[in-house]
Amino acid sequence: MEFQAVVMAAGGGSRMTDLTSSIPKPLLPVGNRPLLWYPLNLLERAGFEEVIVITRKEIQKMLNLDTKMKLDFVCISDNMDMGTADSLRHIHQKIKTDVLVLSCDLITDVDLYKVVDLFRTHDATLSMLMKKTHELTEVVPGQKGKKKPVEQRDFIGVDDTGKRLLFMANEADLDEELVIKRSILQKHPRMHIRTGLMDAHLYCLKKYVVDFLVENRTITSLRSELIPHLVRRQFSSPTSLQQGLDNKEEDQKKKEQASLDIYSFIKEDNSLLKPAPDNSCWNDHRGDMNETLHEGKVRCYVHIMKEGLCYRVNTLGLYIEANRQVPKLLLNLGLEEPLVHGSAQITDRGMVGSDSIIGSSTQVGEKTSIKHSIIGSMCTIKDKVKITNCIIMNSVTVEEGCCLQGSVICHNAVIEKGADIKDCLIGSDQTLETKAKHVNEVIVGTEQLMEI
Repeated sequence: MEFQAVVMAAGGGSRMTDLTSSIPKPLLPVGNRPLLWYPLNLLERAGFEEVIVITRKEIQKMLNLDTKMKLDFVCISDNMDMGTADSLRHIHQKIKTDVLVLSCDLITDVDLYKVVDLFRTHDATLSMLMKKTHELTEVVPGQKGKKKPVEQRDFIGVDDTGKRLLFMANEADLDEELVIKRSILQKHPRMHIRTGLMDAHLYCLKKYVVDFLVENRTITSLRSELIPHLVRRQFSSPTSLQQGLDNKEEDQKKKEQASLDIYSFIKEDNSLLKPAPDNSCWNDHRGDMNETLHEGKVRCYVHIMKEGLCYRVNTLGLYIEANRQVPKLLLNLGLEEPLVHGSAQITDRGMVGSDSIIGSSTQVGEKTSIKHSIIGSMCTIKDKVKITNCIIMNSVTVEEGCCLQGSVICHNAVIEKGADIKDCLIGSDQTLETKAKHVNEVIVGTEQLMEI
């Protein structure tokens, strides 16, 4: 077994609480499949047979996944607030090999081998996946007219190949200027700084990185702490070399610092090869092989997707966009399942758009139009209803004459006769009264109307 796969599925979805307050994030339906299905399917297509899933008990109980893989669930207590690095540390005794870590909110059709082969070819400490960030075109329910929150940019430095990850910093962590260390520029005089890239939260990591995390408990997040740390350490000397290996009077504090250095966890696997460059008549070693045989034991790489689909479903806007793209994604994955389930009962099939998805046991009445929308299972959509650009979850009832546009309707909601809903989020178990009219609102909780 070359890699073990780990899927992080315990997060609460803090950036989309209007959705996740009643539906756990890994169970959010995207194209009538739970969000967690997508990273698992990615792993299954790549040939994995076993996956460790870090989640919570309530989520495991509700999961019903169609997969041939063996799923090893590790449940975290609800009262434990763990970051992604904490979660990986929590299961360290299960990790016996290098590891592939994914977030449960990743939806992509990437060829996983492109990330893995970077890791193999360069004997990398880290390889990761990035893609250009998405500009959302659709109106997000409840946010029309609101000032768009400013996202802090990441500055990503790569070499001429676009694959070696040389520099990584978030705008929030910088002062007024971007400072590049001389040690980086000495080895890589040409560096390309890129912004507008999304970290897909897909990481190949050496086993010794997990060992390092076990000892270094100050790191709680993979994305914001561990990955930038590894990138920085590529061009730094080992702590032990800085302090002197033969200094017997080294105090306890320095020993502790050395033990927390990533270099102290790297095993000397190629000691027999070390004299080779000096003794060989062919001494013109170039690029990463030169670093492998000399220093450069920490090496980080990135695969930046140029085409294909790649979404992190971590906001309401991206949740809506991912659902819009699902028909195309399923086609790219070669899943030739009908978009309309065989058990759905539709009176006027011609009024259902070719890019709409309708789930099992859903009933659609006469003269009802469904365009660019996803309808869940066991829904009742009555006569003369017009639905456009909507996501409707399971067991929703929409009564006669309603008009729904650009909205998300959560499980078990009831939309009574003649309601007109535009750009809204309707929470689970909510009932909208006859002829109700709502625009750009979020309706959640018990009789709670909240406009964002």
